[in-house]
Amino acid sequence: MSALSQPSPRATAPRQHWILYVVLAFLGALVTFVGARAQQKASDDATFRKLIDGYCAAWSSGNTDNAAKFYAKDDNLVFYDVTPFSYSGWKEYDAGVHKNLLDAAESASLTAGKELKVTRHGNIAWTTVPMHVTAKLKDGKTIDSPIRYTGIWEKRGKTWLLVHEHLSAPMGG
Repeated sequence: MSALSQPSPRATAPRQHWILYVVLAFLGALVTFVGARAQQKASDDATFRKLIDGYCAAWSSGNTDNAAKFYAKDDNLVFYDVTPFSYSGWKEYDAGVHKNLLDAAESASLTAGKELKVTRHGNIAWTTVPMHVTAKLKDGKTIDSPIRYTGIWEKRGKTWLLVHEHLSAPMGG
């Protein structure tokens, strides 16, 4: 009777193999997920580098029509700028940037640093990057300042649009 109470080594082997197969399948899925996530991160970095560089070129043109394509047009969106404090919606932002900067400038340039950081969750992403603004004003004054930039982007259809941004200059900068 004692021989009947203990399973033979051959009877336990299929169970051990099954556990091994499950562990191997799990590890394979994990490696695939990690690889896919790394590939998505690289793609996001390239996408947002292109967007940020285009954004800077658009603002450097001195024409808000060029920058408009980067912004969602909802009236309730808030954009914090270096001057004055904030704007509600693209229409107010467009008019305010003209009044407070572009109409007074002969030329302006905005450039993004290399330290772009992108965090994405589904159709929402946020970017941070140091920027630099220079401008020659019509009254002979100049602006030369580092800028801290944070953009909140929402993917609408196939297009990433800014739904919030915050620009600030360091004190004394």
